[in-house]
Amino acid sequence: MREISTAALQMGPIQKSESRAEVVARMISLLEQAHAAGAVFAVFPELTLTTFFPRWYVEDQAQVDQWFEAEMPGPHTAPLFARARELKIAMSFGYGELTPEGQHFNTSILTNREGEIIGKYRKVHLPGHSEYDPERAFQHLEKRYFLPGDLGFPVWRNLGGIMGMMICNDRRWPEAYRVMGLQGVEMVTLGFNTPSVNSQMSSEGPEDRLFHHRLSCQSGAYQNATWVVAVAKAGVEDGHSLIGGSLIVDPNGKIVAETKTEEDEMIVHHCDLEACNFGKSTIFDFKRHRRIEHYGLITQRAGAEPPD
Repeated sequence: MREISTAALQMGPIQKSESRAEVVARMISLLEQAHAAGAVFAVFPELTLTTFFPRWYVEDQAQVDQWFEAEMPGPHTAPLFARARELKIAMSFGYGELTPEGQHFNTSILTNREGEIIGKYRKVHLPGHSEYDPERAFQHLEKRYFLPGDLGFPVWRNLGGIMGMMICNDRRWPEAYRVMGLQGVEMVTLGFNTPSVNSQMSSEGPEDRLFHHRLSCQSGAYQNATWVVAVAKAGVEDGHSLIGGSLIVDPNGKIVAETKTEEDEMIVHHCDLEACNFGKSTIFDFKRHRRIEHYGLITQRAGAEPPD
């Protein structure tokens, strides 16, 4: 076996008024719980350090920048990295990244057990819109506050396995999983902040949102014979509700652990990476079965164009 004892560390709501120090203290508490449960790898959500700020329309760039990190680790996150090093636990978490060039990305990082950053991913599939939309029940302005990711979908060797990252809406796009699958990925980590109600269709509530979330994670895991660890920031933030449903999915697409609340919560599973081998060598043996000569439209065309 090549087993990675993995903790999905769900975060409850983070209010606008909550400081980085308070959030990092919560993260450290969850990290310590994960270590006590035997985990060597801990996965936190998308935008772990702040409220989900794209729900607000803000014109003052200085106010927007307060939600971003100019360095990682920085003064607020250094205690988290120090504790992870002490516990010898690797981690992945998401945050708003402000680059030295002044660019803004929705970013996730991967560390090893020594607390060293070995991987970075920037969210590719940004949902929502860029200008205020009066027709929506609330705003979803990721296209306003972030640039599309420019690093692609790389993978890294860590903890004896091959790991990749994606963020929230990426899970709905099979291409994201497949690009990593073609690099032999064995575990995909995924942080998300998903509103409990669709801002453009109020009839799509938490039950439907959780259904589509599970469907996306399970199909991606099965079709690429990989573990998927999906972790939420959940609960009611400043009056806006986010779903929970943090889960761990095995390479057969089965959910093996799932959170039960919308608060800070830990689930742990011993993920045997050898479980990926059967799918990768049989039905999803890409080298034997893929017919790339027929897939050209996937990279040649972005939008659908029905025939005349």
